[in-house]
Amino acid sequence: MPTSGTPRANAASPLKLEFPQSLATYDDYAAAQKSVDYLSDQKFPVEQLMIVGTDLKRIERITGRLTWNRVAMGGVLSGVWLGLFVGVILSLFSDEGFVTIVSTMLFGALFGLIWALVGYAATRGQRDFSSVTQVVATRYEVLVEHKSAAQARELLAGLPGALPNPFA
Repeated sequence: MPTSGTPRANAASPLKLEFPQSLATYDDYAAAQKSVDYLSDQKFPVEQLMIVGTDLKRIERITGRLTWNRVAMGGVLSGVWLGLFVGVILSLFSDEGFVTIVSTMLFGALFGLIWALVGYAATRGQRDFSSVTQVVATRYEVLVEHKSAAQARELLAGLPGALPNPFA
Protein backbone atom coordinates (compact mmCIF):
# COMPACT_ATOMS: atom_id res chain seq x y z
CA MET A 1 0.00 0.00 0.00
CA PRO A 2 1.49 3.38 -1.01
CA THR A 3 2.21 6.03 1.59
CA SER A 4 0.96 9.59 1.35
CA GLY A 5 4.30 10.83 -0.01
CA THR A 6 4.35 8.62 -3.08
CA PRO A 7 3.27 9.86 -6.51
CA ARG A 8 0.64 7.11 -6.69
CA ALA A 9 -1.15 8.46 -3.61
CA ASN A 10 -0.92 12.02 -4.95
CA ALA A 11 -2.54 10.97 -8.21
CA ALA A 12 -5.62 9.93 -6.23
CA SER A 13 -6.03 13.41 -4.74
CA PRO A 14 -5.67 16.52 -6.90
CA LEU A 15 -5.36 18.65 -3.75
CA LYS A 16 -1.98 17.30 -2.72
CA LEU A 17 1.54 18.12 -3.80
CA GLU A 18 4.64 16.02 -3.34
CA PHE A 19 6.74 17.72 -0.62
CA PRO A 20 5.33 21.24 -1.17
CA GLN A 21 7.42 24.33 -0.52
CA SER A 22 6.28 27.91 -0.17
CA LEU A 23 6.88 29.94 -3.31
CA ALA A 24 5.26 33.26 -2.32
CA THR A 25 2.66 34.75 0.03
CA TYR A 26 0.11 37.39 -0.98
CA ASP A 27 -2.47 39.53 0.77
CA ASP A 28 -5.17 38.89 -1.83
CA TYR A 29 -6.22 36.08 -4.13
CA ALA A 30 -5.85 38.16 -7.29
CA ALA A 31 -2.11 38.60 -6.69
CA ALA A 32 -1.63 34.87 -6.06
CA GLN A 33 -3.62 34.06 -9.19
CA LYS A 34 -1.54 36.58 -11.18
CA SER A 35 1.69 34.84 -10.16
CA VAL A 36 0.33 31.42 -11.19
CA ASP A 37 -0.91 32.86 -14.47
CA TYR A 38 2.51 34.39 -15.09
CA LEU A 39 4.20 31.04 -14.45
CA SER A 40 1.73 29.41 -16.84
CA ASP A 41 2.65 31.98 -19.51
CA GLN A 42 6.31 31.05 -18.95
CA LYS A 43 5.42 27.37 -19.71
CA PHE A 44 6.01 26.31 -16.10
CA PRO A 45 4.16 23.04 -15.24
CA VAL A 46 1.41 24.70 -13.19
CA GLU A 47 -0.02 21.34 -12.09
CA GLN A 48 2.84 21.44 -9.57
CA LEU A 49 1.39 24.56 -7.92
CA MET A 50 -1.32 25.16 -5.36
CA ILE A 51 -2.89 28.31 -3.92
CA VAL A 52 -3.80 27.95 -0.26
CA GLY A 53 -5.90 30.54 1.60
CA THR A 54 -5.02 30.80 5.29
CA ASP A 55 -6.07 32.80 8.35
CA LEU A 56 -9.77 32.51 7.60
CA LYS A 57 -12.23 35.05 8.89
CA ARG A 58 -15.99 35.32 8.63
CA ILE A 59 -17.44 38.60 7.44
CA GLU A 60 -21.10 39.42 8.00
CA ARG A 61 -22.58 42.44 6.23
CA ILE A 62 -25.83 43.70 7.77
CA THR A 63 -28.26 44.46 4.96
CA GLY A 64 -31.30 45.73 6.85
CA ARG A 65 -33.71 45.58 9.74
CA LEU A 66 -36.26 42.78 9.86
CA THR A 67 -39.87 43.68 10.60
CA TRP A 68 -43.01 41.57 10.46
CA ASN A 69 -43.93 43.24 7.14
CA ARG A 70 -40.54 42.57 5.54
CA VAL A 71 -40.56 38.95 6.71
CA ALA A 72 -44.11 38.49 5.41
CA MET A 73 -43.27 40.03 2.03
CA GLY A 74 -40.15 37.90 1.69
CA GLY A 75 -42.14 34.77 2.52
CA VAL A 76 -44.85 35.60 -0.02
CA LEU A 77 -42.31 36.30 -2.77
CA SER A 78 -40.30 33.14 -2.18
CA GLY A 79 -43.55 31.16 -2.03
CA VAL A 80 -44.71 32.63 -5.33
CA TRP A 81 -41.43 31.60 -6.98
CA LEU A 82 -41.74 28.08 -5.60
CA GLY A 83 -45.37 27.95 -6.72
CA LEU A 84 -44.43 29.16 -10.20
CA PHE A 85 -41.81 26.44 -10.51
CA VAL A 86 -44.16 23.70 -9.33
CA GLY A 87 -46.98 25.11 -11.47
CA VAL A 88 -44.89 25.07 -14.65
CA ILE A 89 -43.87 21.46 -13.99
CA LEU A 90 -47.47 20.39 -13.28
CA SER A 91 -48.84 22.31 -16.27
CA LEU A 92 -46.80 20.09 -18.56
CA PHE A 93 -49.07 17.21 -17.53
CA SER A 94 -52.34 19.13 -17.35
CA ASP A 95 -54.85 20.46 -19.88
CA GLU A 96 -55.46 23.60 -17.81
CA GLY A 97 -51.93 24.99 -17.76
CA PHE A 98 -52.67 28.60 -16.82
CA VAL A 99 -55.09 27.67 -14.03
CA THR A 100 -52.54 25.19 -12.65
CA ILE A 101 -49.77 27.78 -12.64
CA VAL A 102 -51.89 30.48 -10.97
CA SER A 103 -53.27 28.15 -8.31
CA THR A 104 -49.83 26.77 -7.38
CA MET A 105 -48.51 30.33 -7.18
CA LEU A 106 -51.33 31.25 -4.76
CA PHE A 107 -50.75 28.15 -2.64
CA GLY A 108 -47.02 28.84 -2.71
CA ALA A 109 -47.57 32.43 -1.57
CA LEU A 110 -49.74 31.26 1.34
CA PHE A 111 -47.26 28.54 2.31
CA GLY A 112 -44.31 30.95 2.08
CA LEU A 113 -46.12 33.55 4.18
CA ILE A 114 -46.97 31.09 6.95
CA TRP A 115 -43.52 29.47 6.92
CA ALA A 116 -41.68 32.80 7.09
CA LEU A 117 -43.85 34.21 9.88
CA VAL A 118 -43.59 31.05 11.99
CA GLY A 119 -39.80 31.02 11.51
CA TYR A 120 -39.51 34.69 12.46
CA ALA A 121 -41.72 34.23 15.52
CA ALA A 122 -39.51 31.34 16.64
CA THR A 123 -36.50 33.68 16.91
CA ARG A 124 -38.39 35.80 19.49
CA GLY A 125 -36.70 38.98 18.32
CA GLN A 126 -33.14 37.77 18.91
CA ARG A 127 -32.14 38.39 15.31
CA ASP A 128 -34.06 41.37 13.96
CA PHE A 129 -31.77 42.01 11.01
CA SER A 130 -30.90 40.46 7.67
CA SER A 131 -27.34 39.90 6.53
CA VAL A 132 -25.04 38.13 4.10
CA THR A 133 -21.94 36.27 5.22
CA GLN A 134 -18.75 35.19 3.56
CA VAL A 135 -15.64 33.34 4.71
CA VAL A 136 -12.45 34.84 3.31
CA ALA A 137 -8.74 34.23 3.73
CA THR A 138 -6.43 37.02 4.86
CA ARG A 139 -3.33 35.47 3.23
CA TYR A 140 -2.82 33.38 0.11
CA GLU A 141 0.26 31.21 -0.22
CA VAL A 142 1.43 29.69 -3.50
CA LEU A 143 2.99 26.28 -2.92
CA VAL A 144 5.16 24.38 -5.38
CA GLU A 145 6.48 20.83 -5.50
CA HIS A 146 10.03 20.66 -4.17
CA LYS A 147 11.53 19.36 -7.43
CA SER A 148 10.47 22.52 -9.31
CA ALA A 149 10.82 25.12 -6.56
CA ALA A 150 14.09 26.65 -7.83
CA GLN A 151 12.77 26.95 -11.38
CA ALA A 152 9.52 28.53 -10.17
CA ARG A 153 11.37 31.08 -8.01
CA GLU A 154 13.65 32.01 -10.91
CA LEU A 155 10.71 32.50 -13.28
CA LEU A 156 8.61 34.36 -10.73
CA ALA A 157 11.46 36.82 -10.14
CA GLY A 158 10.80 38.07 -13.68
CA LEU A 159 7.20 39.04 -12.90
CA PRO A 160 6.88 42.85 -12.89
CA GLY A 161 6.22 43.94 -9.31
CA ALA A 162 7.17 40.50 -7.98
CA LEU A 163 7.89 40.03 -4.34
CA PRO A 164 11.57 39.92 -3.40
CA ASN A 165 13.01 36.42 -3.21
CA PRO A 166 13.15 35.49 0.48
CA PHE A 167 15.67 32.73 -0.31
CA ALA A 168 18.24 34.95 -2.05
